Amino acid sequence: MTQPNAEYQKEAARLDSTKEYMNILLTESERDLQSSQEKIRSAMANLEYIDSSDSYLNILTNSRFFEMARTQKEALEAVMNKPYFARIHFQREGEPEELLYIGKTSLFHRDTHEPIIVDWRSPVANVYYDGRLGDLTYQVMEEEQTGHLFAKRQYKIESGQLLDYRDVDLTTNDELLQEALEGKADVRLTEIVSTIQKEQNEIIRAHLRQPILVQGAAGSGKTTIALHRISYFLYTMGEHFKPEQLMILAPNKLFIEYIGDVLPELGVDRICQTTYAEYVQNALNVKLKLQNPNEQLESIIENHTGIIPHFNIPQIKGSLLYRDMMNRYVAMHEQKLASLFEDVFIEKYRIMRASHLKKLFLVEFAYMPIEKRLERIKKVIQTEVKRKTAAVLSTLNAKYEEIIGRALNGIRDDAKRRRIVTKYIDERDDRIPKIKQEVKSTATIYMRKFEKVKIKAMYRDLITNRMLLCEVAPEWSLEQIETFLAVHRKEAWALEDLAALYYLHARIKGIPEKWKMRVVFIDEAQDYSLFQLAALKTGLETDMFTMVGDLAQGIHSYRSLTEWESVLKLFPRATYATLQKSYRTTIEIMDVANKILEKMAEDLPLVEPVVRHGKEPAFIPCPVFDEKIVSETYHTIRSSGHRSIALITKTTSEAKKFTAALIKAGVEAELLDEAASLDQSKLLVVPSHLAKGLEFDAVMIAAFDPPFYDHPVDRKLLYVALTRAMHELYLIGPNKTTFLL
Repeated sequence: MTQPNAEYQKEAARLDSTKEYMNILLTESERDLQSSQEKIRSAMANLEYIDSSDSYLNILTNSRFFEMARTQKEALEAVMNKPYFARIHFQREGEPEELLYIGKTSLFHRDTHEPIIVDWRSPVANVYYDGRLGDLTYQVMEEEQTGHLFAKRQYKIESGQLLDYRDVDLTTNDELLQEALEGKADVRLTEIVSTIQKEQNEIIRAHLRQPILVQGAAGSGKTTIALHRISYFLYTMGEHFKPEQLMILAPNKLFIEYIGDVLPELGVDRICQTTYAEYVQNALNVKLKLQNPNEQLESIIENHTGIIPHFNIPQIKGSLLYRDMMNRYVAMHEQKLASLFEDVFIEKYRIMRASHLKKLFLVEFAYMPIEKRLERIKKVIQTEVKRKTAAVLSTLNAKYEEIIGRALNGIRDDAKRRRIVTKYIDERDDRIPKIKQEVKSTATIYMRKFEKVKIKAMYRDLITNRMLLCEVAPEWSLEQIETFLAVHRKEAWALEDLAALYYLHARIKGIPEKWKMRVVFIDEAQDYSLFQLAALKTGLETDMFTMVGDLAQGIHSYRSLTEWESVLKLFPRATYATLQKSYRTTIEIMDVANKILEKMAEDLPLVEPVVRHGKEPAFIPCPVFDEKIVSETYHTIRSSGHRSIALITKTTSEAKKFTAALIKAGVEAELLDEAASLDQSKLLVVPSHLAKGLEFDAVMIAAFDPPFYDHPVDRKLLYVALTRAMHELYLIGPNKTTFLL
């Protein structure tokens, strides 16, 4: 802790004055809240009177004041214990020097309008993250500004007290980062606004109206960066986008629980956090009993050969060939509907030609989903019928006037004249009301032949129908079609089917506005297929995607991406960035993980750990799983002060078996599944495929029979397991070859 010298006293006084001003604002916010509530209550009581428009206006006005007061109160309370974390001594070109204090929210003095705290997302704060000392440039509203950075300072503030401060240059920046990294892992992700590094900052602030794809090494902060980019996005573009229009697609529920605290800490709420499977089913309003995708993975792991069939159906369903098949299927449906168009008549008068309606359907409205086109055509018919009905009635009236006139003037026989005139008047009086009545339902009756489809049934029809498959998949051999049909005889739904269902729904019905997200953030992007991404892009009608992933952790590569080139072709406007530094693990742990990375087919560069040393990873020989050895190791780790400790197993069945044995031996152990909540007071037992994205102070990896084999999927599972540990790593098994070492 810094000794209380004159500079320290000055900084402590500045912190006190900031908190004092915040307290004044908090008191006022409380008062404003109570006042607004009172006024709303009073206006509600007055609603009983006959003329209550003033009361409605009162309620609306005071609701806005209430919301503003509540937002200010929550923002101030959130940062009261740590109002800011850094300061820059900066001079914008042509302006006086200023000291700007950087925190998680902005605060300006009401009277002087001087900044008390500058939001970390503001353009000038970029100078802190990106700028070296000296002359520099930074962007404001896409315009380049210049200035001079004299100094950067970082503060250690806890519970509203100044513990320490340090002036930052490149050396101390590394020291500060190391101090942060030497801290303990939490079972939930935390924000990193005070330690964002230059390369991370560039991705957070990369062009917000363009897609970005990030290949990030294990521990490079991909997830955290994506979440900070959301916060930065809403800060910068908030007036154009509501939080509800942004969506994070997480790999599973456990992961959503893990990131649960970060967005509120960054001042973001109401954003849609979901999984791909959950989102698609909500958007399509269907409920499907999906095969657990991890079961496929488990069957490949336990198969021991690592061999994936040549005609790999999950992989095919994730390919753009499958999208082409769906396009052909939609085209067939479209042509079938187009053939149903006929001329539109009112009685015997032609109102519209079939050829014109067909052109509207196939050409003019081709940019719309099929059923939306039909709705538009119905409106066109209604408008045209309404427009031409007057002309039809006028023509008919004129015709009858002429016939009746001729009869009156040309027939001398009174009885005959009366009979003929009466006949035509009756005919006219019968026809015209019928036409007026017919006009009301012409469009509805005409459109009845265009039946709406049920997408689920339509897709199911395709994957079980030999004739249809032959038509939409001319590339497949008869043997491949038979294999495909055999897999789908029994109705079962897999994750891979969702892209096709979503795509068909988007092309035929359109995605409902509520689920038409305008900006998408995808974590673990390597576990997506190309068709999943293409379907989302089509359905949402946007390419504003932030995708972060690591091909080295692509444990679902039998059905998902194995390279990024195809994604960049799908998103031609995308920026591509890489993060090769790992901030999670020590050099010693990363050396072991890099040995596995070297064995991978993807030819990825080795990960550069940030200079932080720790204990050498330990190998503990153990012929079979021994709960006593695991228990002893666990208690040794716990006694050294580590908070979050995990035992990672290769398979789920091992995780279940080992958890039961540990609990029986008196160890407080908890098996993590997708629905579990994370409790760091226990030993968390995690199957390797679920460990992805998580981090722990210390990790034990237990592998026996089966060991990790030298196959693509096993290598990736082992790499994932090895890179979860921040400080300590233990390998427990019969020998080192069990861990491919």
